[in-house]
Amino acid sequence: MEDHITPRRVVIIGGGFAGLFAARALRRAPVAVTLVDRRAHHLFQPLLYQCAAGILSEGQIAQPLRAVLRRHPNVRCLLADATGVDVEERLVHVRRPEGGSLAVPYDDLIVAVGMRQSYFGHDEFAVNAPGMKTLGDALEIRRRIYRAFEMAESATDPEERRQWLTFALVGGGPTGVELAGQIREIAGHTLDREFRTIDPLQARVLLFEGSDKVLGTFGEPLAGRAARTLRHLGVDLHLGTMVTDLDANGLTVKDRDGATTRYAARTVLWTAGVEAPPIAAAVARAAGAAQDRAGRIAVEPDLTLAGHPEIRVVGDVMGLRHLPGLAEVAMQSGAYAGRAVRHSVEGRTKKPKPFKYLDLGSAAYISRGRAVVKAGPVHLSGVPGWLAWLFIHIAFLTGFRSRLGAVLSWSVVFASGARRERAFTLPDRDPAPDRPHGATAVSHRH
Repeated sequence: MEDHITPRRVVIIGGGFAGLFAARALRRAPVAVTLVDRRAHHLFQPLLYQCAAGILSEGQIAQPLRAVLRRHPNVRCLLADATGVDVEERLVHVRRPEGGSLAVPYDDLIVAVGMRQSYFGHDEFAVNAPGMKTLGDALEIRRRIYRAFEMAESATDPEERRQWLTFALVGGGPTGVELAGQIREIAGHTLDREFRTIDPLQARVLLFEGSDKVLGTFGEPLAGRAARTLRHLGVDLHLGTMVTDLDANGLTVKDRDGATTRYAARTVLWTAGVEAPPIAAAVARAAGAAQDRAGRIAVEPDLTLAGHPEIRVVGDVMGLRHLPGLAEVAMQSGAYAGRAVRHSVEGRTKKPKPFKYLDLGSAAYISRGRAVVKAGPVHLSGVPGWLAWLFIHIAFLTGFRSRLGAVLSWSVVFASGARRERAFTLPDRDPAPDRPHGATAVSHRH
């Protein structure tokens, strides 16, 4: 084993599930770890939609990376955006948030950058249809959902009111199904008896999916049950449709027969498709690795890049045997990569076994007491599915405070339908030019 004057340097790009589990696997290894992430927190992405829906707060699904890793003295967190890799010099080039760049040297590199929202070549849709990948996305979606009801309350034109009370979601995977169910719950339970002009129950939720079923990866029985549950909640399913145009007032979709239909909706949310971030292409280019259509990087069975055993790619951005982009895949691949580095540093000469994913199942929460869970031969729905979903997410939440807070919030929502995390902000606007300085637009006296 090569003798280093300083500890072996391991750089991990990305502080999501894959990066975090890689760092944890190196806790007792004689290495110096630098974890690079453009955000200072670790995000529990599977519960983003619950933050958007007002069930959980940001602090319950996001923990500071430094706090999560405080008992890992060999890990240094670096708030920066990785922009490129020099595989010859073994340097990761990063850009600091306020400007300036750094070159971070490595002996081993673990790429755990995850995926970002894809608009399938229509990036202009993002302005009017936010995705659901970051904490900022969740807060923006929360703002749009609750703002829509407020705008409908003050609308004087019936057509405008209908548009504000129409919510369109693009994508019938877990996130789209979960958000659709949550919006119907908000309209039917949370906002019940709170408005005087509108009836929130009149809200329409439209879910558009390109394939012929929602939750297609869950298999036919559960996909069918999920569809029936959504319809029972009042969600309009539009299967076999593709979005061709989208703006601030709605979207146009094309069905399999080629017919196009325009739907007026002031709130459109995008939950379809993912693609790799730019740093994935930079790594692939530098190492001569192949990428698939979504930008995932092809890896060897031991998660290294061909010709570069010092570089490992893990999590959603890893292209291996068509493994799904699930949190559990990220956790297991990150831990595997971390252990592989540790074993190498310890001088073990035995070739590591290929990475093998243990499928622990998939779960999607639809509404109170209704969820679908698939774990091998076990298929659960309804209340049993919801209880299984609850156990899974409590087990994997980072930190005791997060678990306790989430359980309390879920208890309140399940018992009463109330949501305590509904606060949202609107952008400040300059006073109208014809308004006297210091005057208010409307004055109420009771």
